[in-house]
Amino acid sequence: MSEVDRLTQKTVEEGGVLALLYFDIHGSDKDTIVQLGTGMLQKVLKEEGVVFARIEIDEPVESEGMFSTSLEMRVLVQEVTSLAQLCVNFSPFSIEILEPQNFKVPIAHMQDLFMFIASTSHDYKKYILQNKLATPEQQEEYAKNLKRRADLGKKLLEKKDK
Repeated sequence: MSEVDRLTQKTVEEGGVLALLYFDIHGSDKDTIVQLGTGMLQKVLKEEGVVFARIEIDEPVESEGMFSTSLEMRVLVQEVTSLAQLCVNFSPFSIEILEPQNFKVPIAHMQDLFMFIASTSHDYKKYILQNKLATPEQQEEYAKNLKRRADLGKKLLEKKDK
């Protein structure tokens, strides 16, 4: 068994996930596409919870002066929340879970996953509402609602600590 296989097995046994992420890459020339793929790999390797990642880039094809290709990234992460963060941050067009075959996820990791989803969803909604759709009056009302929610959350936390 190779060192990578041992690391993968150990990480998956401890709650990790091995997955393939698929991306489309477009650029003005072949070198640009390879550079974009390599740059993306370097960013992924710096993400929290990433144990390892490697890429395979298909031969780019030219169409109307632009080059396009597909990139397959094999990534091993420490837990499901890290994989969710990668998906949000890098937007693969497809994902394939290789390991584990069945998930047994600790409650704390599931809570982290759903809090991450809720927080990200809230941030996108807030951005769209505040910057794209809302009138100045609606933006002011939205800010008031956020303050009320924060105040309520503070009161609930204080009540919980007693």
